[in-house]
Amino acid sequence: MQTNFTEEQLKDAGTARANQILRSCVHCGFCTATCPTYQLLGDELDSPRGRIYLIKDMLENERVPDEKTVKHIDRCLSCLACMTTCPSGVHYMHLVDHARDYIEKHYDRPWHDKALRWLLARILPYPGRFRMALLAAKMGKPFRGLIPDARLRAMLDMAPDKIPPVSRNDDPQSFAPKVERKMRVALMTGCAQKALNTDINDATIRLLTRLGCEVVVAKGAGCCGALTHHMGKTGESHATAARNIRAWTAEMNGEGLDAIVINTSGCGTTVKDYGHMFAQDDLADDAARVAGIAMDISELLTRLDIPEGAAKGLRVAYHAACSLQHGQKVKTAPKDLLKRAGFEVVEPADSHLCCGSAGTYNLMQPEISTKLKARKVRTLEARKPEVIAAGNIGCMMQIGSGTDLPVVHTVELLDWATGGPKPRSLT
Repeated sequence: MQTNFTEEQLKDAGTARANQILRSCVHCGFCTATCPTYQLLGDELDSPRGRIYLIKDMLENERVPDEKTVKHIDRCLSCLACMTTCPSGVHYMHLVDHARDYIEKHYDRPWHDKALRWLLARILPYPGRFRMALLAAKMGKPFRGLIPDARLRAMLDMAPDKIPPVSRNDDPQSFAPKVERKMRVALMTGCAQKALNTDINDATIRLLTRLGCEVVVAKGAGCCGALTHHMGKTGESHATAARNIRAWTAEMNGEGLDAIVINTSGCGTTVKDYGHMFAQDDLADDAARVAGIAMDISELLTRLDIPEGAAKGLRVAYHAACSLQHGQKVKTAPKDLLKRAGFEVVEPADSHLCCGSAGTYNLMQPEISTKLKARKVRTLEARKPEVIAAGNIGCMMQIGSGTDLPVVHTVELLDWATGGPKPRSLT
């Protein structure tokens, strides 16, 4: 794609990166075949190719974003299926993130949109606040029908029937391995996950210590910054990410780390991108070091000697989170681990398509999200599984709200298969 940025415009690092990405696009349209919003809405502007044209026009002309441009970019899930499909290697993630940052700085949203985004940014990344919000939403559910805004109704729907108690395993500390130490790893405990489902981190710690890892929860580490990053709130997301970088670098410079393990794939995609996010920052070197040893829990487990298990007689439908299969290119490890542990693993049709969770997308775009959820649940249930497994808390909550089948994290099944307790949702 030909671009016409001025030399002055290209002095901005974000614009220069956008120019590189735009120039790599050849208009082929392969991305439209795997874009969930294009498949659902049939509008070229709701495809990656269409959004690329909108972003190019907006950035080149340095114009104030108009309502149409913002609408179509807001509708993007950032599922990154287009990056898996693209034969030209267009790094759409960096492009749309820069566009969202530009929109946040130059577009005056309606007051109710601004208020909603401000509220989400002040609640979701903070487990204590989020827990209180879930309790409030739970009390507000009986009044759901009186609320006119579908986005506010979606927030009420997000509250689980049971809100788990705080797990003290999420506090800064170190867990000794149960056998001879093979690795020392830092566990990212996350933010929303600590309020929605504490079993995931607990299972991760049990499993890793059983396999010879010393597991460290670093003091000062918390939210990865993804939730605010994808809303274009770059300053807030970088401040959050910087705290993680400093916390993990302190461990790396101290007793050392072999890996930073992440069991929420949406967070993992962001942490692995810290090197790019902080390329122009004083933390650039440390950010690159952190990104270099960050890995999904399934990636780490493939390096450990996880025992082979007897057949469990349990049929597991594996849901591939977009952030894992497209964002991190981790596709076979979770399935291979489940099979090795003795589970029968099946996959739904069109497993490359998003479930509609996508961070805050199910709250900001509930109509589209609900349709994507219905399609995903339909394809999962068609495989007649007894349980659904996924590697991302957002997907788990999204799919779980549309099916009566139990939905668990992959690591919960692996923990159970190697001596841990049966996942609570299966009992």
